[in-house]
Amino acid sequence: MSGEPAPIRAVLVGAGAIARSHARAIAATPGVELAAIVSRGASGARVLADEVAASGSRLPQAAGSLGEALGRGRGRGAGTSDGATPLVVVATPTSSHLAVAAEALAAGAHVLIEKPLDVDLDAARAFARDAREAGECRVVSVVSQHRFDAASLAVRDAVRAGRLGTVASAVATVPWWRSAAYFQASPWRGTFAGDGGGALMNQGIHTLDLVVALLGRPVEVMAMTARTVHAIEAEDTAGVLLRFESGAIATVHASTAAYPGLASRLQVSGSLGSAVIENETLVYLHTDSAPDAPDYGLYGAGNQLAGAAAAPRADPTESPAGLARQYADVVGAIRTRRAPAVTVDAALLILGVVEAAYRSARERRAVAL
Repeated sequence: MSGEPAPIRAVLVGAGAIARSHARAIAATPGVELAAIVSRGASGARVLADEVAASGSRLPQAAGSLGEALGRGRGRGAGTSDGATPLVVVATPTSSHLAVAAEALAAGAHVLIEKPLDVDLDAARAFARDAREAGECRVVSVVSQHRFDAASLAVRDAVRAGRLGTVASAVATVPWWRSAAYFQASPWRGTFAGDGGGALMNQGIHTLDLVVALLGRPVEVMAMTARTVHAIEAEDTAGVLLRFESGAIATVHASTAAYPGLASRLQVSGSLGSAVIENETLVYLHTDSAPDAPDYGLYGAGNQLAGAAAAPRADPTESPAGLARQYADVVGAIRTRRAPAVTVDAALLILGVVEAAYRSARERRAVAL
């Protein structure tokens, strides 16, 4: 008889493109299994459940509501077979994130919420309070999968160890492309009410999250946004300038109007060294300035990586690797009754930065955080 604990049963709410990324990540993570998929009318859930089974995993239950999946009402759902607490994964349109998450919390489940946290900052603050109160017995986390990339962890460790010296700046760019058909396929995309915003809120938010994770708390935001190509309500291009408590400055660029789509890139620079991440790969690292270094530096030479790998060409949102690592963190948090690496409060800060950027763009002034 195995001493391994029973896998945590995941209930995936949503059956769209993001939900499919979650299904792949769950399949790649030991200790968790996809027990149920929820979609309105259950038709989308049945399609995705069949895809999951075809990939070699156990066929999940297809449900038309979260209550049905958790076993409330008729039948027995994913949360009732042995009394273990399930993990509800919220992968619905952004404007519905908190409603689903609140229902899951009320049902006694652990919760993982797809980014961004929500479209409403005040509602997100209220939910964060509820999540803190539930934190002693429930794990509540928000997707920030690129914090778990090996490249991100390497740069984080270098910054924390002081190997980059005094971090002075960061430059981030997410020059991606989304077609008109992408926005037309889901009318809520590119709207403030349904999506919370455009390129910054949805495509750039993970790289913005990394900037904040590496440089600390922002205190001032300036931004400009524009609709340059797409006929949507929100922006398809944004430029943001951030000042941090440490005095460091960062720029963040995000676009869905950069055909054919280029690698996202994050450069962190300090008084002793610099690091560059492209997509999910660390492509440049130089630390600990030599005493005999030229007055004008090395102009990009001096890469200390033993074998700098080329950055992957694939859109990193299609890769389950980082997301699987975040699932492993959530599983570990549930098993050991600790806080997850990414808390709701961390996601609330990022949502606040994005909202401050939008306010700055509207009012054409700097906004204090």
